[in-house]
Amino acid sequence: MTSIASVTLDVADLAAAQRFYTAAFGLDEQIRLRASDAPTSGFRGFTLALTVAQPATVDSLIGTALDAGATSLKPAAKSLWGYGGVVQAPDGTIWKIATSAKKDSGPATRQIDEIVLLLGVADVAASKRFYVERGLAVAKSFSRMYVEFAAGSSPVKLALYRRRALARDLGVTPDGTGSHRLTIGGDAGQFTDPDGFAWEAASLATAK
Repeated sequence: MTSIASVTLDVADLAAAQRFYTAAFGLDEQIRLRASDAPTSGFRGFTLALTVAQPATVDSLIGTALDAGATSLKPAAKSLWGYGGVVQAPDGTIWKIATSAKKDSGPATRQIDEIVLLLGVADVAASKRFYVERGLAVAKSFSRMYVEFAAGSSPVKLALYRRRALARDLGVTPDGTGSHRLTIGGDAGQFTDPDGFAWEAASLATAK
């Protein structure tokens, strides 16, 4: 089964981005960084979601992200599905931190239970077919709205969401141009999907 080994973010200031991600989330394995000045503007078409166990941990991670220089797009709040908020890193990447729990079961921790890469796509059904043909196994599928692929032993799970719906969920406008500033490292080889998201061999991603 095809899996994701890492996600590489293109950033303008490599040293500053490294400091941010270490301080904000403690991520230094699954999320890789690469210096790039590729032009981009507006919504880049994706978000990285951190799933945690309880609201106190959501607040802790959002707090350290804001202290490290992130911007709040959606303050943490309760909803029908749980509790969560959205921040934008100084490099422009949007992060969603959430839990399905509505009450704390203990003290806040820094533990991240799951990392989900959510791609905003033009046609969920077409992108689903594209990825299934490349070896990804569907775990959940809701009509033409949302698809989640099985992660297996991968540290990062992949999901597809309609671009406009994803932007609305994040609190941003869906318009954007230029580079996604994202490369997905996996074992399916090198290719670009229908929405312009680039994949590279996991061995190449690990070497960077």
